[in-house]
Amino acid sequence: MSSVAPPTPQPQSRRLVPLKRIALGYLFVAPLLLWLAGTILYPLLSAILLSVQDVKIIGTSGSFVGLDNYTRVLTTSSFWQALGRSGIWVLGNALAQTLAAFATALILNQRFRGQQLARVWIILSWIVPTVVVVIIWRWLLSSSGIVNYLLTSLGLVNEAIGFFGTRNAASSSVILINSWRWFPFMAVTLLAGLQSIPRELYEAAAVDGATPRQRFFRITLPMLQPVLFVLGLVGTLLSFNVFDVIWLLTGGGPSSATTTLPVYIYDTAFTKYRLSQAAAISVVSGAVLLIFALLFIRVMSPRQEEA
Repeated sequence: MSSVAPPTPQPQSRRLVPLKRIALGYLFVAPLLLWLAGTILYPLLSAILLSVQDVKIIGTSGSFVGLDNYTRVLTTSSFWQALGRSGIWVLGNALAQTLAAFATALILNQRFRGQQLARVWIILSWIVPTVVVVIIWRWLLSSSGIVNYLLTSLGLVNEAIGFFGTRNAASSSVILINSWRWFPFMAVTLLAGLQSIPRELYEAAAVDGATPRQRFFRITLPMLQPVLFVLGLVGTLLSFNVFDVIWLLTGGGPSSATTTLPVYIYDTAFTKYRLSQAAAISVVSGAVLLIFALLFIRVMSPRQEEA
């Protein structure tokens, strides 16, 4: 007697479940997408639309001029000078903040009395309002401030230094002040990365005879690559767009020495009353940042080892 095999159940459609999951996923992220569209996409489209007109003052109407504003911007030497100063600004901040943050994170990662208090105290400069930071530093670095008083009292200089009086001094001073303002954020992030590294790796390396320098370059830096990648990308984008510290300290001077692109955009829009031209500069700046972000992700993204 031959046995008849039971009918095999029809498998559930393989397309229905993924489609339902995709729809559910879009439903969950819809509020965030709407928020991003309202706060990022709409202003971006408005800036692009404004950049192809000839609006001078905010609130007035203008006629369509096509790419004339972009041509005028890209052929103006002041734009390229501001872009170059922005590059110097970003590199200076990256160097100063990284060195200060690394040194601070390595110190706070050690065990010592008052460690928790020091970790809390270090973030104070980051949470203090920008206006307060500017007032404090303008008083410290003024000709009659405490910094010049100490330098002259110790005989290191013969006369007071004008920290905001010359082009090089103003650029260096603003970079150091902004770095002091933001390095705690990097230090706390690096400290979290350091604490995620297993101590067994350091102990095994010490048993094998590795020096502190070798442990730093063979263990610490490689393990911190994901953290450094994120800080490098986010920190660069944030530094490039800093406006408040520069404007409150120097207003872009002296002689446009600290006029980075954000300051240049503000000056073009609200001092020279060329709103459409400022919008064109903003669009070009956004394109520059987008290209940088894509290149940075492609070149500096941490490589994941295959299992």
